[in-house]
Amino acid sequence: MTDPRLALATRMGVLPGFRDLTGTWRETSVETAEALLAAMGVAPDARPEVIEAGLPIDLICEAGAAPDHDFRDTPWTLVLETGEEMTGEGALPPLPLGIHRLRACGLVYTLLAAPPRLPEPARCWGLVAPLYGLAARGIGSYDDLGELAAGMGQAGADFIGINPVHAGFPTRPELFSPYTPSHRRRLNVIHLAAGEGSPGPLVDYVRDIPARMAVLQAEYAAFPGDAGFDRWRAEQGESLERFVLHQALSARHGPFWNDWPTELQSPDLPAAIAARRELGAEMRFHAWLQWRAEAALTRAGNAARAAGMRHGLYLDLAVGTHPFGAETWEDRDSFVRGASLGAPPDAFGPDGQNWNLAPLNPLALRARAYAPLAETLRRQLQFAGALRIDHIIGFERAFWVPDGAPGAYIRMPSEAMFAVARIEAARAGNAVIIGEDLGNIPEGLQALLAQSGVLGCRVAMFERTDWQPPVFRAAADYDRAAIASFSTHDLPTWRGWRQGADIDARAAISGQGAADIESAHAERAVEIAALDVLLPDDDMDALHGFLARTPARLVALQAEILLDMVGQPNLPGTVTEYPNWQLRLPVAAADIARLPATRRTADIMRDNDRQETGR
Repeated sequence: MTDPRLALATRMGVLPGFRDLTGTWRETSVETAEALLAAMGVAPDARPEVIEAGLPIDLICEAGAAPDHDFRDTPWTLVLETGEEMTGEGALPPLPLGIHRLRACGLVYTLLAAPPRLPEPARCWGLVAPLYGLAARGIGSYDDLGELAAGMGQAGADFIGINPVHAGFPTRPELFSPYTPSHRRRLNVIHLAAGEGSPGPLVDYVRDIPARMAVLQAEYAAFPGDAGFDRWRAEQGESLERFVLHQALSARHGPFWNDWPTELQSPDLPAAIAARRELGAEMRFHAWLQWRAEAALTRAGNAARAAGMRHGLYLDLAVGTHPFGAETWEDRDSFVRGASLGAPPDAFGPDGQNWNLAPLNPLALRARAYAPLAETLRRQLQFAGALRIDHIIGFERAFWVPDGAPGAYIRMPSEAMFAVARIEAARAGNAVIIGEDLGNIPEGLQALLAQSGVLGCRVAMFERTDWQPPVFRAAADYDRAAIASFSTHDLPTWRGWRQGADIDARAAISGQGAADIESAHAERAVEIAALDVLLPDDDMDALHGFLARTPARLVALQAEILLDMVGQPNLPGTVTEYPNWQLRLPVAAADIARLPATRRTADIMRDNDRQETGR
């Protein structure tokens, strides 16, 4: 007989098990099921019908058309997302783009009025570069990004992609990973241009973040005030006030709210509300930083568009947020407690991975009509014409690792989440959405991407028809609805792959024996030979020509490859053992577009119909 806790967990979306990359079936234990129910805020003896009765019913319909749900002669009350309210009975009126609420027959509905599919982008290409590594000294800035965008736009690129620029932890400069943010709806102020910073091949965050913040403090001290700033702050509303209060409290009590005095661990507690009066000056400084950051990132996007780019900035949305950062402090109820996002066992992590990131609670998402997701996407698309959603598998199912128990998959409200993505992309002027669909892909996800017009990621290193022996996919056989690249920030560069630099880096960390290292290099040599069969030469131009010939709508060139770098930006599974997110580009941002390699690559892209006529 099935344990009632397992039955309840299944009703709440916990999958009964999964098959890992080795083909092994891993069943969800009672211990895991109970821990994940607790993380969602569900008691183990709860009645599922009571929980579900308290949640809105999702209805997805086409924007501009009337929903085809038959309410017969039932009276209803419709509240549009603008706040406009109307009543009626029977058929509903055509709905504008957006997320609306309906009450009928004692039930509450969330009406997601979305375009059925996002339009397909034209064939084009762009450059993906590490924002932190764009400066010759110090930390790369939004101003450096603007210079790079202007130059690459003139060279023919249609987008500039960068790492996530979500708000981080400026009081703890060693916490600089762009994929472990404090708040995904606010910007990282360490990328504001201020001071020179340290030279060298690696970005020195521990030295340069405090120095940059000191310069910004001095600039703020000389700030005379501005009506535009005051107006902007008022428009941002309560969400900004909570964020800047968190930042001011962090300066006194540390970056993680779980370490703060208990009376400050929620913005709604009386002590936290009272702290607003005491910390008003500090809060204004942090609001000013966000205002400056938004203006700087907007200028970079404007520079990209002015240079002729179709899409401008191509931003990156991290899959999760730090469990004790500003985002979870501001909006505690939208996130689960006692479980982290992670990954099942795979080649990178034979024992699975715990990313120490807070997952969104699917029950809370439904209860709040997907506002947390919509607002997060909207904030990114405020600045970008293209957006990469990291680990979009999480739109279909997310792997949660509870405290003290094995992980399991949680089913997410995928159709509604994709509808939200289409709504926000359309709201932003038909922005391009790219879903990072690498790894253990669940059945049906590719169909959801295709139906929504969300592009997938096709990484040449992984595009194979066979793995043993390796047979790489021909350029003509790549998917059309995709962005094609050779690698990613988590994988070796072209030069590094061919040299086996990633093999040597891992061996140096793990202390692997000489025989194992030699075997790995021999296996890599076979892979290199298999890919070289498809290329006229073994150089970078041949690689870029291959990518340009694919049917993929977008091609992403990586700055590290264009500059013939060996080291990769990030080595998964490491923290301090490898200089993750620290490698500086050897050429200044303003000079990259003028390099012979860039000009050759632009010609290759143009010869393969990846550039508008007249540019």
